[in-house]
Amino acid sequence: MRIKMSGIHVVDPERAYEFYTGTLGLEPLMAMPEYNLFIVCSPEDPGGPGLLLEPSDNPVAEAYRSGLYREQLPVLVLGVPDVQAEYERLSGLGVQFLGEPTLDSTGTQAVFDDGCGNYLQLHQD
Repeated sequence: MRIKMSGIHVVDPERAYEFYTGTLGLEPLMAMPEYNLFIVCSPEDPGGPGLLLEPSDNPVAEAYRSGLYREQLPVLVLGVPDVQAEYERLSGLGVQFLGEPTLDSTGTQAVFDDGCGNYLQLHQD
C-alpha cells in the first residue's frame, strides 16, 4: 500500500496551481480548469503521490482551512535539502514567511503563506 494522492483545500485552485508550479517548482500532473481540477506532484518523484488542490467550497472544508490559517498552522510540510537557500529564493519571489528559518530538535524549518489560504512548512531533509 502506498499514498497515491492527498489534497489540500485552497481558496482558488487555479491560482494555487500557478503558485505551486510556477513559484514552488512542483510539476503539473493534471489541469482541467473547466472542472476546477488541479493536481501537482514532486519533480523528484513524478510517479509518486499527487497533491490535489481542492476548492474550499464545502462549509466543513472551509471551516477547517480557515481555522488552520487563522492559527498559522501549516497544512503541508515540504522537504527541501537546504531551507535557508529555499527561504532566500522564495523570499526573492515575494513569498511571505512568518519568520526566518529556525532550528530545533526536529530540524530546520520555515513557514510561509501560499497566498491561497494556507501556511506551508519547509523542512530540511
